[in-house]
Amino acid sequence: MQKTLIVNAGSSSLKWKLFEMPSETVLASGDVQRINLPESLFRIKYNGKKSQMTKDKLTQTQAAQLVFDELQKLEIIHDLSEITAVAHRVVAGGQVFKHAVEITPEVLTQIKQLSDFAPLHNPMEAKGIETMAQTLPNAVQYAVFDSQFFTDLPEKNAIYGLPYELTQKYQIRRYGEHGISHTYLTGRAAELLKISSDKINLVTMHLGSGASLAAVKNGKAYDTSMGFTPLNGVTMGTRSGDVDPALIPYLMRELNLNDPEEVMNIFNQKSGLLGISEFSSDMRDIKAQEDTNPQAKLAIDVFVNRVVKYAGSFLAELHQADALVFAGGIAEHNPWLRKAVIDELAIFGVKIDDKLNEANDEGIISSKDSTIKVMLIPTDEELMMVRQVAEIQ
Repeated sequence: MQKTLIVNAGSSSLKWKLFEMPSETVLASGDVQRINLPESLFRIKYNGKKSQMTKDKLTQTQAAQLVFDELQKLEIIHDLSEITAVAHRVVAGGQVFKHAVEITPEVLTQIKQLSDFAPLHNPMEAKGIETMAQTLPNAVQYAVFDSQFFTDLPEKNAIYGLPYELTQKYQIRRYGEHGISHTYLTGRAAELLKISSDKINLVTMHLGSGASLAAVKNGKAYDTSMGFTPLNGVTMGTRSGDVDPALIPYLMRELNLNDPEEVMNIFNQKSGLLGISEFSSDMRDIKAQEDTNPQAKLAIDVFVNRVVKYAGSFLAELHQADALVFAGGIAEHNPWLRKAVIDELAIFGVKIDDKLNEANDEGIISSKDSTIKVMLIPTDEELMMVRQVAEIQ
């Protein structure tokens, strides 16, 4: 039996699952949360058991090594050679990659060259690919692209109001992110609601440290909150989300900066929940201080407000929606967040069932008289990835 390791590296987390194929049996799974933050949390599930440990400020490389160490220590595998394939989540495939591919030296070079579209992610993911190639030299590596779901956006939603010549020449468009998650959510929602996957209309909300919303029309991506890079859209853990581009020259003058990349670093690394609260990018930390720290409350209010703005605009754009779907770390574990968003969307006649919402189970969490169903679906990007890899093996 083949074993495939799925690696899903986010901006502050590393999720992984080890599958036995072709049965899709999960042998073990886990994650590392709060990467590069105090008290990084390592968790693993295997054979019905769970264990966890905390380490201070684990890097992505250290987190990956810890995964391999624990897999062998717990005798889930006896030797690293048992892992025959590794699939990596890669955020930006641009217009180059529209489906999963086996990673060759040429593909790796192209992934690095596409870093302009995801400067926080592609370089890190390329490094992870190189690390895995050294650690597992006999395993075939694959890339599965987050941008794949959004490659066929209608042009009216894909492009900006720039001179069309520039749009075409430099491939300037919305590329989106979390496409693997939005793909899974679309399919799972169709399954749960018993609606054909090519007829379902949804607003899917992947809300984590990185966050994005998608409008899904007839089972395909119709619009997305993210843009040319993952910086655009709603307020995130350390990313600002939407800002007026005129802020770049303005801040360069006011802060006496010579390189626009210094402003981009502020937008990407020092903004969002971290920038507003001024103490953490983690919603758990911020929620704990909501009642005593005005900036913590403000950070929460801004986060909810931006999600509501996009969800509302997508509902208007779709004309008709079968469901609003919550997913991602923040949305999956916080009933209060889901309720706050839905309460703000009351103008659409959408209502939450408090009891169902608090239960935190997969499925419908809206009241019976809600005009649009509200759903909680824990995303499973790893399952989506292993299936895409199996299709090309």
